[in-house]
Amino acid sequence: MSKVVKKKRKLNYNNIMLTILTSILISLSIAYGYKSLYLDKNIDKTINKPEERTIVKEDKEEVYKASLVMVGDNLIHDTLISEARENANYNGYDFKPMYDIIKPIISSYDLAYYNQETILGGEELGLRSYPTFNSPYEVGDAMVDAGFNLVSLATNHTMDAGEKAVLNSREYWNKQEDVLAVGSYSSMEERNEVQVREINNIKYTMLNYTYGTNGMPVPSGKDYLVNVWPTDFDKINDPLTDTEYQNYKEQVKKDIDSVRNKVDILIVAMHWGVEYTHVPTEYEKDMAKFLADNDVDIVIGTHPHVIQPVTWIGDTIVFYSLGNFISAQYQNADACTNYKCMVGLMSSLDITKTVKGNNVSIKIDNVDNDLLYTYYLNWRGYKVIPFSNKEIVNYLANYKDMYDRYKGIVTELDSNIHLKDAYEG
Repeated sequence: MSKVVKKKRKLNYNNIMLTILTSILISLSIAYGYKSLYLDKNIDKTINKPEERTIVKEDKEEVYKASLVMVGDNLIHDTLISEARENANYNGYDFKPMYDIIKPIISSYDLAYYNQETILGGEELGLRSYPTFNSPYEVGDAMVDAGFNLVSLATNHTMDAGEKAVLNSREYWNKQEDVLAVGSYSSMEERNEVQVREINNIKYTMLNYTYGTNGMPVPSGKDYLVNVWPTDFDKINDPLTDTEYQNYKEQVKKDIDSVRNKVDILIVAMHWGVEYTHVPTEYEKDMAKFLADNDVDIVIGTHPHVIQPVTWIGDTIVFYSLGNFISAQYQNADACTNYKCMVGLMSSLDITKTVKGNNVSIKIDNVDNDLLYTYYLNWRGYKVIPFSNKEIVNYLANYKDMYDRYKGIVTELDSNIHLKDAYEG
């Protein structure tokens, strides 16, 4: 009995060992098979995986454009004020009808410049005409309404009505948020503030200087009231010495250096030259070259009240004088013979900014010009009309003769400068 049991145990032990060995073998086979299968799959994945490539992303070229139009002196004589008073039914002043023909053109540009020849000191200081001016704020209202947003304030008439008029003018222009008005300020801090504006991703600013103030004194220590860059053509004062002139140049260079690297386009408006002459003076030429040498892009000249040539100095475009925009100067007498005080210039150009990576390039092209005529009859009915407008024939019968005459002046220094054909309309 006991033997049987012993045998039975022996048989059971062998079975157990066999079972264990079998299980181990089966486990090893399964593990090996799984590992082989896993490795095969990974090998397949490695073989079939697409080759990794380094993608070089090219810089995209971006192009931005802006258009600029320019006109000359907004010279407000007493007869213009009288008409504006009547237009407003003696409740303020309305100058807007005088610009209604030109408004659609001006408002179509991104940037529009004009020179405010007479100070906007406001009616409360007493309105004045030639020879010492003071104009109502409504003049500015009409110009802003027409689309102008670049204004030069430094002229030989800036101090005509004294310091208070300058401060009133500055207060008025500071309220026009979309307008950059420069050249005359209420403090040195305001004068030295770098004013950078932007249109269509193009950064720009403008500086402005006048040759003098007709001998009207600028209060001591308040040079900020008007930017003066004098010449020996300011006949009230003694001619400048070479040292004095160089000092003024250094101040202008300092002004340029403070803004040049902050903007794409730098404009300098210069109130310079000799009245009623179509020929740029040597001082104008010297200043223009100085500005071009200091990387100014656009130089706009005013003050002579008549047109002077347009030309390039290197990459700088120079409009020596745009003449009058509007005035009541005599149409055909004394210094204004041949309507030269009533025929001004409207100039335009395109600005292109190209950006590719870290490279930025600026191009000025499509420079074009159109003559303007200020019409009036019996000192009423003031209108500014472009020569290219077909209605010009109704306002100036001999406009073709005037066109031929002034085309020669505009293109005198550069025959490639274009003047819109008076006969296009």
